[in-house]
Order: sequence, then structure tokens, then C-alpha cells
Amino acid sequence: MPKMHCPYCSHVDTKVTETRAGEHELRRRRQCLKCEKRFTTYERIESIELDVIKRNGEKQPFDREKVKKGIMLACIKRDIPNHKVENMIAMVEKTLRKRKTTEVPSSLIGELVLKKLKSLDKVAYLRFASIYQDFEDITDFKQEAELLAELR
Repeated sequence: MPKMHCPYCSHVDTKVTETRAGEHELRRRRQCLKCEKRFTTYERIESIELDVIKRNGEKQPFDREKVKKGIMLACIKRDIPNHKVENMIAMVEKTLRKRKTTEVPSSLIGELVLKKLKSLDKVAYLRFASIYQDFEDITDFKQEAELLAELR
């Protein structure tokens, strides 16, 4: 493993005196073993890019904002705090990043969002399902609403 050079005297030996983990980086306080001055270094976690495989086979980069937009449309005029939507998106993205592959079918994203919406708000769930599952008429809405009512 490469050694950290002191920014003051360029000495190779330093020690870590404190480590703090952030959401996407590690902050380390170090001390030079020669001049004894302290300095801070940051280690950033390289993000893994996800590719979404759409129904037509087309690949496109995962877009968190696109997922958020779809959820927000389903949640219009619903009393759902923004932090709950953000948490839901974070949980969906975390689930996707835990997979062994970086290619994600769009259907999986839709299923994960539906699952989260079902427990958060039934109306938002129905709205999202109507687009995701391509409801053709009121019968599709009725069937899905009856399934939701049975789960109560």
C-alpha cells in the first residue's frame, strides 16, 4: 500500500490519529512522524454506474432524478413528506447497487418503487401502477384497487 507523504516536509511516515466516516468519504486526521505537523486527507468512494435496460432493450444510465420525477407525479396532492420520498429513492438505489451486476432491468426499478409506494400511500401506489403496469381502462384500476382492499 502506498505511503502518505507529509505535505509540509514530504516525509513518508505518517500515522492516522482519527478517522471519521461520511456518507461518501472517509476523513482522516494524520500526523507526520518527523515534523509532527497534522493534516487531513479524504478518501472518496468511487460510485458504481448503473445501466438501465429498458423494455425495448435500449440501455441508458440510471437517473435518480427520473425515478424521483415518476414518484413525485404519483404523489401529487398527497400528504407525503419530501423526506419520505427521498428515503424511498435511496432505499431503491441501495437495493440496485447491492446486485451482482451493474445492468438493471427497468422492470425491477418499477417493482421496487411499487413495493415501497404500497406501504407508503395506496393512492400514490395506484397512480404509479397505472403507468408502470400500463392500465388500459377503468377495469384495470378496479382490479388493482380490489387487490389493495383485500390486503388491509
